[in-house]
Amino acid sequence: MHRTSIGGQAVMEGVMMRGPHLIATAVRKPDGDIIVDKQTLGKIRSGKFVKLPIIRGCVNFFDSMIIGVKALMFSAQFFDVDDEGNPVEQKPSRFEVWLEKKLDSEKAMNVILYCSVIFSLILSIGLFILLPTFLTGFLRPLISTGIFLTLIEGAVRIFIFICYLSLVSQMKDIKRVFMYHGAEHKSIFCYEKGLELNVANVRKQSRFHPRCGTSFLLIVMVISILVFSIIPWDEATFASIPGIGPWLVSIPWVITRMILRLLLLPVVAGLSYEIIKYAGRHDNAFTRAISAPGMWFQRITTNEPDDSMIEVAIAALQTVIPENQEEDKW
Repeated sequence: MHRTSIGGQAVMEGVMMRGPHLIATAVRKPDGDIIVDKQTLGKIRSGKFVKLPIIRGCVNFFDSMIIGVKALMFSAQFFDVDDEGNPVEQKPSRFEVWLEKKLDSEKAMNVILYCSVIFSLILSIGLFILLPTFLTGFLRPLISTGIFLTLIEGAVRIFIFICYLSLVSQMKDIKRVFMYHGAEHKSIFCYEKGLELNVANVRKQSRFHPRCGTSFLLIVMVISILVFSIIPWDEATFASIPGIGPWLVSIPWVITRMILRLLLLPVVAGLSYEIIKYAGRHDNAFTRAISAPGMWFQRITTNEPDDSMIEVAIAALQTVIPENQEEDKW
């Protein structure tokens, strides 16, 4: 079996695939045609420094976020949703029209892109990093052992994540996105098995893939428990840190912990990436154990696609497959 580094994500009525050299976003337009947007990968991922362990995980995380938002923006330009969650042809918003008048269309898209990335980061960090820290802080008078507080904080974070996924999965338009997510996984499995990329072959494949981003997010949460455990829960320990101790205790305790967590996020992302990379290259009891929770969560984040969705996923995947198969080896 050829384990490929090609991956992607579902977008509105489409699939984005990222290969070693190209990014392709395939979308089924309202008229039924499939349009494919092809982009060349930037040079940021080809340097030697960004390929170092841990560092490559941080770079890949932020790079993937930017690429993902770009793909979502490309797909969203063809669609909006009606009151029942069905995709309909989109009309530009007043803000988009105003922005294009002030700037040229490329600059306007860049402004919207980076605003979207910043908003996504703020929302994700606030919901899954800062909120659990804030809520766990109320237990400090009751629990004095730091490791217990860290474990509770991690459990709260995972609980919020489960609730979030469960809620969004009930939305009609998100259900269609999750169907395209299933099509993405199935098409990649078909390619990895060396089968011809057609609807019949892809349909037979599993929609659960061990290298899915859902697995990455869960591992991030588990690794965050281990990494964040080095941050003390008592002010006395903060005060003893040379140089910055007095400054740390001069600001509210919960803000101090939040700042330190933000500083450690790149370490968490880097370590999580290395674990996912190892799990993708090996098949043993350890890798199956760490992949199991993510595979289970894919029962929420993926649905069985229809044949038209599979066609879109195939179109995106075929665009990014390199001529030399060794170039996309995981």
